[in-house]
Amino acid sequence: MTDIEQLIPTVIGWLLALAVLIFVLVVLARSIRIIPQASAGIVERLGRYHKTLTPGLNLLVPFIDRLRPLIDMREQVVSFPPQPVITEDNLVVSIDTVVYFQVTDARAATYEIANYLGAVEQLTTTTLRNVVGGLNLEEALTSRDEINGQLRVVLDEATGKWGIRVGRVELKAIDPPVSIQDSMEKQMRAERDRRAAILTAEGSKQSQILEAEGRRQAEILRAEGDKQAAVLRAQGEAEAIHSVFEAIHAGNPDDKLLAYQYLQTLPKISQGAANKLWIIPSEFTEALKGVSGAFAGRVADAAASAPDDDAPPPRLP
Repeated sequence: MTDIEQLIPTVIGWLLALAVLIFVLVVLARSIRIIPQASAGIVERLGRYHKTLTPGLNLLVPFIDRLRPLIDMREQVVSFPPQPVITEDNLVVSIDTVVYFQVTDARAATYEIANYLGAVEQLTTTTLRNVVGGLNLEEALTSRDEINGQLRVVLDEATGKWGIRVGRVELKAIDPPVSIQDSMEKQMRAERDRRAAILTAEGSKQSQILEAEGRRQAEILRAEGDKQAAVLRAQGEAEAIHSVFEAIHAGNPDDKLLAYQYLQTLPKISQGAANKLWIIPSEFTEALKGVSGAFAGRVADAAASAPDDDAPPPRLP
């Protein structure tokens, strides 16, 4: 027997061992599955649903069980491209939406719908058109929260049987036509100008009111001051007159002194610049009579007491 013939059984043995080793590795690879966290795997046995694999180490029957692609169980955020929507007032607006959803049942998401992501997108588009179609442009621009709520309720109800929970739906952008945007900008600018004019007028009005109120308060305070000053002056004059009256009565003057003081007071009455006509009171004549009588009496007394030059000298006894 040659050396080659002796090596053939050895080579065949090594090949068989290598094939067995490869077979064992393949069996182990198809039997052991490690599922990462926040993922789920659907196992089909002979083409039928068998079980759902949870995160961790899982064992399968090789060549009988088949693992479908893993499903992400985390909440997903999908931004759909802008969709043209016609409002109630026949204006076409472009609306960009963002949907937050999460797969809660991997089996339903696999077997109840062929492409749940595409289904959510189409359902969002149709629901959005139904909701916005019943609103005019102004309502659509100012009712985002209401639109978001209606979209979430409809989507969550429709996707519940697919094993999907819709958490939030947000309108990222609502873009009206360019012509409408220009009109809205002009309207907003006119509204801002109107508000600015109103605020300016209100400020001017308040300023004038405050100034008038300040002048009124100043006049009131000035009048109060004049009043208090007049009262104080009147009180001072009254006290002065009372003091003079008390002093006069305490001195017990006669009629002649009173008439003389009255005559001294009369020129002071005519000292005013506005006194163009001076009326002599009736008491003036009485005062003159009194004064003249007083002077006449004094002259008579003086004459009586003076010596007579023409009288003969007295005779000596």
